[in-house]
Amino acid sequence: MQPIYKRISWLLAVGIVLAALGYLYFLYNPTQHSFFLSCPFKSLTGYHCAGCGSQRAIHQLLHGEWYSAFRLNPFMVVSLPLVFYGLGTKIYNYLFQKEHRVQLFYKPWFIYGYFAIAILYWILRNVPFTPFSYLAPTE
Repeated sequence: MQPIYKRISWLLAVGIVLAALGYLYFLYNPTQHSFFLSCPFKSLTGYHCAGCGSQRAIHQLLHGEWYSAFRLNPFMVVSLPLVFYGLGTKIYNYLFQKEHRVQLFYKPWFIYGYFAIAILYWILRNVPFTPFSYLAPTE
């Protein structure tokens, strides 16, 4: 069992790294700077993966442009509340050494359903017909 100050120090270090990444995405638009990684799936196949547009969407979200972020990757934008809730629970458990669990995240129907939705989203965003073409990231 680690003392509380070590747990806080670890969380502070992780927080600083995440804040630095957030600041990087806030300052620099991934469409205008080449040091951001491009999608290897799109580079190899020409098709969008489920994550395509996420870096640009994060940039837009950090600037308060919710609609633009949603147009770049709606699945990621809709998934963010789940991600933040899950991470918040993990951080709380780590910091206070508790065992709270988000029961929803451990239900097989949720895990398989979420995975199935991600795969379906991946496929549908590459269909070149309306309304599926709206799922593709705006260029």
